[in-house]
Amino acid sequence: MTATDRTADTPKLRAGVIGLGWAGRQHIDAYATDPTVDLVAISGKEQHLLDQLGDQHGIEGRYPDYTTMLAEAHLDVVSIATPTFLHAPMTVQALEAGLHVLCEKPMAETGQAAATMVETARRTGKVLDIAFNHRQRGDVTALREVVESGGLGEIYYAKTGWLRRKGIPGMGTWFTSAASAGGGALMDIGVHMLDMSLHLMGEPKVTAVSAATHAPVGPRGRGGSSFQTSSAVEDVPFEVEDLASAFLRMEGGGTLLLETSWAQWIPYDQVYVTLYGSEGGASVEWGGDPRHPYQRLNVWTEVQGLPAELRPEVGEHGKHAAAVANFLEKVRTGEPGQHVGVEALRRARILDACYASAKQGGEVALEL
Repeated sequence: MTATDRTADTPKLRAGVIGLGWAGRQHIDAYATDPTVDLVAISGKEQHLLDQLGDQHGIEGRYPDYTTMLAEAHLDVVSIATPTFLHAPMTVQALEAGLHVLCEKPMAETGQAAATMVETARRTGKVLDIAFNHRQRGDVTALREVVESGGLGEIYYAKTGWLRRKGIPGMGTWFTSAASAGGGALMDIGVHMLDMSLHLMGEPKVTAVSAATHAPVGPRGRGGSSFQTSSAVEDVPFEVEDLASAFLRMEGGGTLLLETSWAQWIPYDQVYVTLYGSEGGASVEWGGDPRHPYQRLNVWTEVQGLPAELRPEVGEHGKHAAAVANFLEKVRTGEPGQHVGVEALRRARILDACYASAKQGGEVALEL
């Protein structure tokens, strides 16, 4: 059934968005163009953005206070795209108000806060989903199909990374505060690579983590991105890492090597996931010189005993629009108990273990 067919058969879902930064605007655009949804409310502290986005999309409900929006806008679904430390309290409040919730990544600043979100979703019987938009890439989707078909055999090792040349997203903002963000590059962009890798590997359970973090760049006021995603706040220190690496052990013996940085002495940004299987290997890569960027999906195997390189067909990158569409489909299934953010909670607990390992200088075990 297409979105248009569904619109004719069922009432439209009333949607709202909390947070008007870059991510929030992606959710707003996605809801505004979905024929099965009425985008009726937005909330944010920035009055000029409330006016601008409200006028652009014809949204009548414009709320400086999100609690008022939750109480008065009669919503069915809401997206939360605010600083990380606000994810858990806002999500819990929205679930308690009877709404289904799509929250931006990372799920929360700690695994404990993330667990509270999942527990509330279970208790209220509402959908809780986390917007890992890079999982919606066409090349990631194509590679997942190769893995599911058995084309790589048993995946026993993977390595992944997102390395930026100069990309600390918010110098002097909540991004660089440990209490607000929960962490630095690992929490911000490393979680994308962790999610994509585990998704591609078939969700193996992580049993132990050994990690290290470094901050040689940001505390000196260097490495800031020209793409400032949040307004600077006076006297916010740089308390998080700008580079992290981690080695993850999986149930069954598989391993994953992850590296991520906001700022590093490399020629250009690099993003990759490489899988090593018993019957083949594969890699998704993108980045490069902004003037000549690259995107590659390669699969290496054998065909009739001869080395072969496969070129899977790659569809369009779904981005946030696909993440929103997937969330709405989960809402419509009528089985919310199947979608309460459990996978994202696992990611949050792995991040907790990474930071604990870095702090104590040794391997940290996770409970399965």
